[in-house]
Amino acid sequence: MELTVRGKNLEITEALRTYVEKHTGKIQRYFDKPIKINVLLRISNMTKTCEVTAFVDGVILRGVEKSDDMYKSIDLVFDKVERQIHKYKTRLAKRFKESNVLNKQFVSEKESVPGESEFEIVRQKRFTINPMSPEEAILQMNLLGHNFFMFFNSETEAMAVVYRRDDGKYGLIDAAK
Repeated sequence: MELTVRGKNLEITEALRTYVEKHTGKIQRYFDKPIKINVLLRISNMTKTCEVTAFVDGVILRGVEKSDDMYKSIDLVFDKVERQIHKYKTRLAKRFKESNVLNKQFVSEKESVPGESEFEIVRQKRFTINPMSPEEAILQMNLLGHNFFMFFNSETEAMAVVYRRDDGKYGLIDAAK
C-alpha cells in the first residue's frame, strides 16, 4: 500500500500519522492488490477536515468529512469510504475480475492562476480515460460523488458523458461519429 498523508495549516504528528495508518489497513483488507491512498488533513476556521482518495485499479474511492475534532473527522471519512466499498462491493469485484485497468487513472492536477482570462478556470484535472461501459461510468461517478463523468464508451467506441438528472435518474451523452 502506498500512503501519502499531507497537512494543510496543520503539522502531521506521529500520532496522527499512526491513527491514519490504522484506518488505511482496514481499507486495504478489502483488496488483493496494493492500493494508493492520499489523505489530506486540513484546518480552516476551526473546522477539521479529512479528505481521503483511494486509487484501486482505475477506480477512485473518495470521501470528505468535517468536524470539530481531527480524530473524529478521520473516523467519519474512513467509515464513509468503507460504506462505499460495501455498497459497491459486488460491482467492484465484478469489474476487477473482468478487466485489467491501469492503476494510473489520475495523472496530474494543478491549480490555475486567477485572472488568466475572462472565464476563470479555478481547477484543472488531467486523467487517463479508460474504455468502460455506461454502467461502469455511473458507478465511478457515484464513487467520486460527482454529478457527471466523462469516459470512453466501449460500446460505441466514442467519448461520452454520464450525468445525474434532477429527477434522480441518469443521462448519457455520446459523441457523434
